[in-house]
Amino acid sequence: MLILQTGPQPMEQHSKEPQYQFLVERGEQGDVARFGLMSSQTWQDDPKRLVFLLSRYKFAAKMLAGCRRVLEIGCADAFGTRIVRQAGLEVTAVDFDPVFIENAQQTLDLRWPVEFAVHDMTEKPFGGSAFDAAYALDVIEHITPDKEDVFVANIVHSLTPHGILLLGCPSQASQAHASKPSREGHVNCKDGEDMRRLLGRHFHNVFVFSMNDEVVHTGFFPMAQYVFGLACGPKSATA
Repeated sequence: MLILQTGPQPMEQHSKEPQYQFLVERGEQGDVARFGLMSSQTWQDDPKRLVFLLSRYKFAAKMLAGCRRVLEIGCADAFGTRIVRQAGLEVTAVDFDPVFIENAQQTLDLRWPVEFAVHDMTEKPFGGSAFDAAYALDVIEHITPDKEDVFVANIVHSLTPHGILLLGCPSQASQAHASKPSREGHVNCKDGEDMRRLLGRHFHNVFVFSMNDEVVHTGFFPMAQYVFGLACGPKSATA
């Protein structure tokens, strides 16, 4: 049966500046990005935090540039992962929570392909020495101190003999100023020397950076809001 549409039809939209018409056309085609669970909440409740989050991913992308296969541990909804993918790296992203992996798969844009898997790095390595580098942003603070060495050791065993690891977490000093939701689950925040000692037990070379808001620097650790540890030369590879 043929159904004729009656009434006024929607008028085709046109941008006042022609160079932006492609945006209108993409919107009409449904090509509009979606947030994941965690990034959506951040955008709704604390939008400036996304600036800090994306800056951390940009730092990871810059530090790991030139690597081929990269493993992200604790990707959550993988909102920032695309920045690492944009640097030309092949990214496999894992999280121990199936809810976030399912959500990341649902919001994945195939123009920026990422492989996802459910995996708990405190239980065993992932991928069998297959990755040139790994990074974990805002993860180690959720790992209890009695499991942190197992966590790092399993990452090492997921890397090639010349692999690189980048860890980032809120500093211990920052917790006095953190919101209640931010503090929930934080059982193992690090200062600069704590990060150096942890990574130094597993790597020959460790470089530690401070971060305040979106700025990474080499300043005074007790005034840092966030701490990065960049490590290379896994000890297990030369033992």
